Amino acid sequence: MNASLQAELDHALTAAVDEMRLAVDQLVDALHTERNALETADVDALNKSGASKHELMMRLEQLDSERVQLSQGAPEASRALAPKWQDILQSLRACQQLNQRNGYLVGIRLQQVRKALAVLTGNETEASVYGRAGDLRTSLRSQPLAEA
Repeated sequence: MNASLQAELDHALTAAVDEMRLAVDQLVDALHTERNALETADVDALNKSGASKHELMMRLEQLDSERVQLSQGAPEASRALAPKWQDILQSLRACQQLNQRNGYLVGIRLQQVRKALAVLTGNETEASVYGRAGDLRTSLRSQPLAEA
């Protein structure tokens, strides 16, 4: 392979890794925004952060695919970028922990809502199960709270 083409591959690989670093930093921000939205029950912010997370994850998958392909053609640049790659992996592990923490908060909120619904319907002790299609099935019936 000629030097010009190799330099181009090296540059493309470096650019992909740098873009991944930026996307991971943005993902961290989105996860913090999601946490704040969960804590303040801000539905709009929660929707925006969820959409942002999804877009960033798609972008990271695309960039990682590019990185893997470019690494095959630029092994020296790949070795030189190994510390950056390890930093990205460490940040992704932190993102996973942030996402799990946010998921735990969602689970707590869901339990609170289910308990409130059980109190309102008068069926506190009834258990709910998931059906074959993954839908939640309970024997709770809606009852009017008041009549006009």
